[in-house]
Amino acid sequence: MRYSGLRVIREALNGQRGWKPAWRNPEPKPNYDIIVIGGGGHGLATAHYLVTKYGEKSIAVVEKGWIGSGNAGRNTTIVRGDYTLPPNTRFYDHSVGLWEKMERELNFNVMHSQRGLLFLHHNDSERDDHYRKTNIMRMQGTDGEILGPEKLRKMYPSMNFDGRFPITGAYLHRRGGTARHDAVVWGYARSADRRGVDILQNCEVTGFRIEQGKVLGIETTRGFIGAKKVGVSVAGNTSRVMDMAGIRTPIESHVLQAFVSEGLKPIIPGQVNYGAGHFYISQSDKGGLVMGGDLDQYNSCAQRGNLPVFESVIEAAVTLFPMLSRARLLRAWGGLQDMSMDGHAVIDETPIKGLYLNGGWCYGGFKATPAAGECFAHLLSTEQPHELAKPYRLDRFRTGYLLDEKGQGPNPNRQ
Repeated sequence: MRYSGLRVIREALNGQRGWKPAWRNPEPKPNYDIIVIGGGGHGLATAHYLVTKYGEKSIAVVEKGWIGSGNAGRNTTIVRGDYTLPPNTRFYDHSVGLWEKMERELNFNVMHSQRGLLFLHHNDSERDDHYRKTNIMRMQGTDGEILGPEKLRKMYPSMNFDGRFPITGAYLHRRGGTARHDAVVWGYARSADRRGVDILQNCEVTGFRIEQGKVLGIETTRGFIGAKKVGVSVAGNTSRVMDMAGIRTPIESHVLQAFVSEGLKPIIPGQVNYGAGHFYISQSDKGGLVMGGDLDQYNSCAQRGNLPVFESVIEAAVTLFPMLSRARLLRAWGGLQDMSMDGHAVIDETPIKGLYLNGGWCYGGFKATPAAGECFAHLLSTEQPHELAKPYRLDRFRTGYLLDEKGQGPNPNRQ
């Protein structure tokens, strides 16, 4: 069943009686060739590419709740590709390219909007860093430009330019933007299901069956399911799931909170990052202002917020846009971030034969969704790392080939 404008009109005239469920709710089969653990964006994107690009047939995606109930539905929807280290720039620029054709590929509206990302600067040092970043972006074939205060005032007339930290300009990444997180999950789920992938919801993994160093399948709340290969793509639960296989990962879990205001008329055209503090804000298609800030600075697997981060985010919002003091907050949530020791992901095989890992995405998980799915599908199908994912090998923490984008060393709660 393909979606189209004509189909919408026809169903409207027919009392909406022709729509069918977007995906099935099948019972688990005894065995699959490949099982992907995690029914979020990455897991479902992996399944999509396994069938569409690599021709795999017998695939299941296993999710402990309903699809998208984890980090996929608990993020701030940002899409961008402006990284400075060459491996990261290549990977995320490729991901942006996949975002740009995602809706046509999936036949689904994921509300991808390239409205641009601003990174404000407030002093000479930040300005020089943005010039350096712009030059790096251009040298590597992607976009970046510097805006002065005059252009910024025309784009954001409601922004406070003369506060405690005066705004002197900004770096602009025009290809960046936002997308609807739930729609991304639904689009990939629908595409994978149409091509025969079994999406097993409410099927929590409780263990792995491993013999002689090889994985034979997974134990779940719905019984044992055999598999030739198992891919783990569970975001903030990476450490807990890999512990079941006896593997200790170089990853910590932290809570990242997000906040949404009541629906407002369009007032913020793009996504804005505050240079004087870790704060970012954008406006959704429904009108709500989506805001976020720092991680909670302690390890936790609890998906709930706390008052200090709430105060920090709201203070920054009102400092940057004083008019927001009159807006009402609608809801908040906490998502789990699996923070690696160098701030970047792992897409690699594990010491257990047939067991593969996609995790440690830190702040970059949502924006990496299509590229991570493609690279993980390549690994699961061919048993060889994708060219773009070679720098994201697990053994880099042993060999010292880290991807320290911020130059902060092994401080995962600061990345």
